Amino acid sequence: MLYLIAEWMNYEGLANLFRYQSFRSGAALMTALIIGLLIGPKFINMLRVRQGKGQPIREDGPQSHLAKRGTPTMGGL
Repeated sequence: MLYLIAEWMNYEGLANLFRYQSFRSGAALMTALIIGLLIGPKFINMLRVRQGKGQPIREDGPQSHLAKRGTPTMGGL
């Protein structure tokens, strides 16, 4: 989409950057990162609400596993 806009602008000024595949891939990476950071916490909260108690942890297991209590899982999504 950005490439088509750059073609429409005849590659003048900053629009010339869109001709480079490395710039477009970096822009795609940053866009995905920003979207993930904005939507991620809301998605995790939604999973917690839908799943209730989250990841089941055995009481007789290692103590380090108790920190995972309440972690939402992707099963059943």
